[in-house]
Amino acid sequence: MSVWDDVAGQPEVVAQLREAVAIPAAMTHAWLFTGPPGSGRSTAARAFAAALQCEVNDDGAVGAGGPGAERGCGVCHACRTVLAGTHADVQVVATEKLSIGVDDVRALVQRAARAPSAGRWRVVLVEDADRFTEHSANTLLKSIEEPPPRTVWLLCAPSPEDMVTTIQSRCRPVRLRVPSVEDVAALLVRRDGIDPTMAAYAARAAQSHVGLARRLARDEGARLRRRQVLQLAFEVTGVGEAVVRAGELVDVASEEATAATAERDAAERADLLRSLGAEAAGSLPPALRSQVKALEDDQKKRATRAKRDVLDRALVDLASLYRDVLVVQLGAGVDLVNAELGREVAGLARRGGPEQTLARLDAIATARRRISANVNPLLAVEAMALALRP
Repeated sequence: MSVWDDVAGQPEVVAQLREAVAIPAAMTHAWLFTGPPGSGRSTAARAFAAALQCEVNDDGAVGAGGPGAERGCGVCHACRTVLAGTHADVQVVATEKLSIGVDDVRALVQRAARAPSAGRWRVVLVEDADRFTEHSANTLLKSIEEPPPRTVWLLCAPSPEDMVTTIQSRCRPVRLRVPSVEDVAALLVRRDGIDPTMAAYAARAAQSHVGLARRLARDEGARLRRRQVLQLAFEVTGVGEAVVRAGELVDVASEEATAATAERDAAERADLLRSLGAEAAGSLPPALRSQVKALEDDQKKRATRAKRDVLDRALVDLASLYRDVLVVQLGAGVDLVNAELGREVAGLARRGGPEQTLARLDAIATARRRISANVNPLLAVEAMALALRP
């Protein structure tokens, strides 16, 4: 067993991180993990954090690791607590808001300045470093430039260009690639006990996105929702159908996002009222309303991001179908992402040529950009659906 077991299809990255753990000269104070969604950026960063804190000593002779073990054994107390998110000296930041504000960064910088209390390093892992605002990134810069001697920053972002240049240039890069379908399927079988046939389907349908593949493999509802999204391509035949199907797609995304956040929102509100001693009150005193409103504002931002994320993933799934259509039209001879819909894909391929399919893929990409730029999701998806008509 090793902390690297869940880092699927990244042998070069694992070798780079293992070297940094084993050789002090290869270690640095700030790292930038980049790679496409689903490549395992945060998984690799967590594994690295666990290896840095691992209790195996320089002679490979500690405790649970056993004689000759290397750091990152995966079984000692430090490795297990880091991977579980409970290690006292490893802070993981994964925002559910649209951005990471300057106040949040100031708190991180203050924590990073402390000496480790139990582990070998003070590690701060930011899973959504691309969500730093310009002001918050500048606040972080000084800590990156002149960190305390035992502090390590691990920043994760889709690409180096998503980070401000000043921070990017001060971090050691770790570049991940999209793992193969086979690597992701093997991980699902080994780690989660998924049936090999289902694991292969989920890895292919998720386009090697590890987290989404796991969800598809384990959640029948997720598979049904994905199939509904793909039906859009077959059902949009006129203006009326395009508008109706666009509305349905946005509604499904809203419902899924609400379902994912509603229970948590209610629990957070109840916890806050309990801590304020106001859980039984019919109406809140004016002095407490600002705290409740601040929580509600945060929850609205989280819901907005959740809706965008769900809708964006639906559009990625839809794009995978037109990618398959293009593969058939060009006779490319590569595997289809949606192999189970081979007959339907062939039917779509006969209705037009590669130029029309590329135009539809462009329409989907445009909708994704518009939604990320805060355009009304319904308007963006309606415009896309109109462009998908035969």
